[in-house]
Amino acid sequence: MESTIYDQYELVVGLEVHAQLNTQSKAFSSDSAAYGAAPNTQVSPISLGHPGTLPKLNERALEFGVKLGLAMNCEIRRWNEFARKNYFYADLPKGYQITQHTTPICYNGWVDVRNDDGSKRRIGITRIHMEEDAGKSMHDQDAFDSLIDLNRCGVPLLEIVSEPDMRTPREAYLYLTEVRQLVRYLDICDGNMEEGSLRCDANISVRKKGATEFGVKVEVKNMNSIRNVQRAIEHEFKRQIDMLQKGETIYSETRSFDAVNGTTFALRSKEQANDYRYFPEPDLQPVVVELAYIEEVRNHMPLLPSQLIERFTNSYGLNEYDALVLTDNREVALYFNELTSLTTNYKQAANWVMGPVKSWINAEAQSMDAFPLSSKQIAALIALIDEGVVSNSVATQKLFPAMLENPAASPMDLAKQMNLVQERNVDELRMHVEAVLAAWPDKVAEYKSGKKGVLGLFMGDVMKRTQGKADPKMTSQLLNEILSS
Repeated sequence: MESTIYDQYELVVGLEVHAQLNTQSKAFSSDSAAYGAAPNTQVSPISLGHPGTLPKLNERALEFGVKLGLAMNCEIRRWNEFARKNYFYADLPKGYQITQHTTPICYNGWVDVRNDDGSKRRIGITRIHMEEDAGKSMHDQDAFDSLIDLNRCGVPLLEIVSEPDMRTPREAYLYLTEVRQLVRYLDICDGNMEEGSLRCDANISVRKKGATEFGVKVEVKNMNSIRNVQRAIEHEFKRQIDMLQKGETIYSETRSFDAVNGTTFALRSKEQANDYRYFPEPDLQPVVVELAYIEEVRNHMPLLPSQLIERFTNSYGLNEYDALVLTDNREVALYFNELTSLTTNYKQAANWVMGPVKSWINAEAQSMDAFPLSSKQIAALIALIDEGVVSNSVATQKLFPAMLENPAASPMDLAKQMNLVQERNVDELRMHVEAVLAAWPDKVAEYKSGKKGVLGLFMGDVMKRTQGKADPKMTSQLLNEILSS
């Protein structure tokens, strides 16, 4: 019965994502923006807003804003003003936050997310605006007092506000995954939700299916993983429907998510825009973004996941699954893209990156940057296999581990030193094949009577006699030739 009730309603979700930018200094001062410093060591009179100080825009933050806007198919605003968003928190020493109110740098964009069934869903982007971060309040470090770390004050942020286009918790999960992947590919944010460099607030409402008006919106904050965003939306969807079924009123409020029991709880009533008393920031001149600047940023944009997927499938002939696996991680995608410039055996290159290379990364708990072998070395290894110098199994089981231990050595030199070069001398191979067949006269008779499966036995014995160095293709040809005579 409950599932029938929930099926009568439609979920409506929009996400507000704050991306902390990978700049060396803060948004409006030269204070360091590095993560992990001792509390309150990266502040100055400017970031604290002391009287007589003047902010100055970090040009890198502007560049990152334009980059993200282009990646999300947005229009880029030419005339950009800043505003003061006034509110009191203990970790906001100025009593206001410098942000963009009426003139977000990016607007009217969209991103496509790929559903589990392969279909695409377009999510609109309302706006992306530049702003500065507040400090951090910690309530669980001291038994009696809250502690304040102001290092984060003034760190540059981009806030990405989506349209309320998501209709399932899974769509929200996929959208947030896409946003994180984009900021990582652009190298403007590390996307680490656990450290707070990517934060997400979910605006959630429900309405009867077929209704055109939105329901009352509830905002949920404090979710430290993409999975928890999905869990919070799942809970809130059911909570709001249960309230409506009981005749209760849903109020516009801000709630927090309890990851332990998977529920939300009220924090405060939802603020309206007029609660913040926005007014123009008097200490910052408007920023005019020239068309030439936008084109310069566009020309220096890295390849994005969608572009790489198209290249890997259309130009390199990979299937979509392989392309998605290869582009899931920026460093892996760039490594593979470089590898494809050194070999034309794209499928073999994909197999090596998705197989042995990623296995090493996972086993060592390292990033792609720590992988000891260059794409040139992997290309040389693939060439040895393609040329029949070593077999694929020998390359995987023996040569590749040796290369990891000796990154400076060439694959060919190692293959020779380890006596792994395949036996391709026809006369030598014929001798081994004939010796194996002579040892198994009964199996030869079975083969000739139609039991072709014993061919694998002969092949295995030849490989044993040659210590795995026999060329499989030549060996198979010789076996067929002799057995057919």
